[in-house]
Amino acid sequence: MVVETPNSEVLLTRFNKLLQELVRGTMNRNTFQPWEIEILLDIEACNLRDGVKKETLRRYQKAVQRAMEKGAPTPFRLSEYLNGKKSASVKSEPA
Repeated sequence: MVVETPNSEVLLTRFNKLLQELVRGTMNRNTFQPWEIEILLDIEACNLRDGVKKETLRRYQKAVQRAMEKGAPTPFRLSEYLNGKKSASVKSEPA
């Protein structure tokens, strides 16, 4: 079996489709790439509250899009995004 490494444009397209399906609440497929499963498991592990989940996922999606447009080879995980936001808010608090 040959494993093809998709380019970042293809990865970003697949990532956007995955996030759109999550935000809508409808998964129309039953096969996933290994990296998609990792993203899904990470999102599940973050235990987002229902009230903020959709907006958080939209912001995460935009952050991944920006990072990949700047040259990131793969989408980063939601947990990394949330940790980055926590770090930024701690740095911006007055001492």
